Formats: sequence, structure tokens, C-alpha cells
Amino acid sequence: MAKFTVEEKIHSVLRYKYGNESIREIARGIGVHQSIFSAWVRLFEHHGESAFIKSYTSYSTKFKMDVLNYINEMGTSYRETAAIFNLPTHAMVRKWQLQFEQGGINALESKKKGRPSLKKDTNKPETQKPRPDEETVEALQTKVERLEMEIAYFKKVECFSSDAGKITNKTKAQVIFELKDKYKVVDLVEVADISRATYYWWEKRLNKVDKYERVKEAITGIFHEHKGRYGYRRITKELEKRGFRHDPKTINGLMNDMGLKCMVRMKKFKSYKGNVGKTAPNVLNRDFTAETMNEKWVTDVTEFHLFGEKRYLSPVLDLCNGEIIAYSVMNRPVYKLVGDMLDQAIERLQPGDQVILHSDQGWHYQMRQYQKSLERHQIKQSMSRKGNCLDNAVMENFFGLLKSELLYLQEFDSIEHFEQELADYIHYYNHKRMKAKLKDLSPVEYRTQVLKVA
Repeated sequence: MAKFTVEEKIHSVLRYKYGNESIREIARGIGVHQSIFSAWVRLFEHHGESAFIKSYTSYSTKFKMDVLNYINEMGTSYRETAAIFNLPTHAMVRKWQLQFEQGGINALESKKKGRPSLKKDTNKPETQKPRPDEETVEALQTKVERLEMEIAYFKKVECFSSDAGKITNKTKAQVIFELKDKYKVVDLVEVADISRATYYWWEKRLNKVDKYERVKEAITGIFHEHKGRYGYRRITKELEKRGFRHDPKTINGLMNDMGLKCMVRMKKFKSYKGNVGKTAPNVLNRDFTAETMNEKWVTDVTEFHLFGEKRYLSPVLDLCNGEIIAYSVMNRPVYKLVGDMLDQAIERLQPGDQVILHSDQGWHYQMRQYQKSLERHQIKQSMSRKGNCLDNAVMENFFGLLKSELLYLQEFDSIEHFEQELADYIHYYNHKRMKAKLKDLSPVEYRTQVLKVA
């Protein structure tokens, strides 16, 4: 892969931000691995053009603790945190996390590299010090070697990885095995984000005869024959028809090793963790009718699982016209997912509005922070009875429509492509999709044409 100037990186990111090309298409076009280009996009979103102008520096213990505290408080991933703090690689954040867990804050203090001298050199004048330009050259040389290793690693990964959209530990071990004669294993496992024990475990098994070879071929055939719609349970039943009899757990393990996951899957996210705070009575009581906007709202959280990654959607629906008035999407079900959604919904309130906001008994909605926000804006909280999904049937119906009209009818190039299509669908649902009970108007059309006149 060729080296890229700052201008070339910015130009390629702007093509993605303001054009119609996907991350995969642009990355393939400029000859860079998809994960590297995704990191460029995240850096640009957080820091703009200055993100690509790197200044080589050492990080203080306080800075490292700020990074780790941010992860704990906000629930962000290593990659996202690295982008937010403009760090060269997410592996650096993971290293700090391991150091802190093993040795506490003292382990984060910067240490001088190399072996300490045993005897002072009396022949060398005390005032003689390394020239600054010599130190810079050494640092740059180390950085160049590191980048060369990362580029070689990602090139190999692209060749070895399967079409299922997931890079397994076995794939990472194969790549490290290919490159270990040129680079150190300790550095390669850091780039691959796996432990040395995991690598050596796989290295012993790479050259062994695979007793499941024929089964894996059959699994791959069935998986692609059904376009990724079959999970391990259905594939196990299909294998039995073809003469292969194995425990479903074995098939699940083999599919995980091959990186095969059901590509179209949406399930109800179960956020109930018992009584972590105060619950509210069922004020709504399945009365899903509302005469005016901002009278009754319903909300819930659902989980999407595509390309080996997860995304969580938290929407708010107004029962007057069925419009999604606010929503947030995140890769982890932390409180910020619901908090951001609530902040958006509150902006829709008008003076004098008295809203009932109904949800299940998920832990997000029992949080003191959530309930205090409702109290400040005179919003009455309502909760479903435990384990009774019919108490929030309208929200469940929306998730069902989303599943059948988006996931099952469309193919996605990447998780980023899915996120964009999800946003487009919610806009389509609000502005264009007609409903019979709304006089064949969309929710927004009904709000602007009928409710305003009334």
C-alpha cells in the first residue's frame, strides 16, 4: 500500500462524507484496508483536518487516566476512544487498560527505554547530550517500521479473511505465522489485538488435520445457499438431512471459527436486570390512542446483529400519529443511548404539554438520572408489567415493520451502510409511508395537514 499525504487522506474522507460511495468502495479504490479508512473517517469526524497532522509526543499519566476514565463513563470502544483523543492506534488504549488493571496507576508512568547503564562512562563529558535531531530520526525510524508492519499485517488479513465480514482469531494467527520471520511476534499480536497465548494456541493447530473439514464445507455451502439467513440451529437440521449428525453447540463453534454469523438478525433487546432503581406503574394501561401530539409517547430498545457487530436503536414514538420523534443509535447499550434519545424528545415539547412516556422495566428507565429528567420537564413515567410485551404493543409493531421492510428486503455492504439505510428508513417511515388509520397519510403529513387544521 502506498503512503498517503495529508491532503490525499482528507480528500478521500470528504468523498465518503459528501458523496454516495461506501467505505468499502473508497478503500478498495485508493488501495487501503477498509479498517484503516474507517479510522480516518472517525478521526475526521472528531478532529477535522487537524487529525491527520500528527505530532509525536509522550503521554502523561494524567492523560492516560483521562482516556481510561472516559471509557468507563461513556462505554466507548477502544477504536472510538482512540479517534476521540486523536491517538495513533487503538492498540495503545488497550495497552494502557491492561497496564492499569495489572499494576495500577504506577504502571502508566512513562519509563525510559533500554537497559540502564551499570557504570558511568568517565571518558564522556557530562555536558555531552544526544542531539535533538538524532533523537527525532530514531523516533521516526521506529514509527516507519511500525507502520510498515501494520500495512503488511492488514494486507495479509485481507487475503486470509472470509467473506462473512468477521476476522477470527484463527485468521489473525495465520497472518502472524506468515509474518513472524520478518517482524517480532510481540509486536504483531499487539497489532492483531490478541494475546500471545491465543496466538501460540492456534499456531500448534494450524498444521493439524482438520477432522471437521467436510462438515465445514457443508456448513459454508448451506450458509451461502440461504444468503446468511440460517443460524446454527437451522444449519444443524439441514446437515442432518445431508447425513451429518453433530451437536448444535459443535456447529455453533465451527461457525464462529469460520466467522459465519446469521447476516439478517434482529432481536428484542432485554434490558431488564431486576430492580436497579424505582419502577413506575402502568399508567398507559394499553390505551394507545391520543388526540394531540405530545400527549402519549412510547419507547424501547432493540438490538441489531450484522457483520459480526451489534447496534442498538432507542426510538420514541408519538401515539397521536405514530411518528418517530427522536432516536439514537450506538454500538453499546449504555445509558447515553437512552439519555441522548430523551434529550432529543424533550426538544419537541411545547409550553403546557403534559406527556406520558411509557417503556418497559429496563434498567435505563429505572436510572435516577432518567427519572429526574422526566420530573424536570413534567413528564409522567409509565412502565409495562414485567415480562408483558403487549403493554408496549405499538413499539413492538414498529420494530416488526422495521425488520420486515428493511432488514429482510435489503442487502448491506457494511455496518456503516446499514446505519445509513436505517436513518433513511426512519425518515421514509415518518414522511412517506402511508397509514390507513391516518387517512392514507404519512405521520408527518397527518401532523401538518390534519392536526394543524383541527
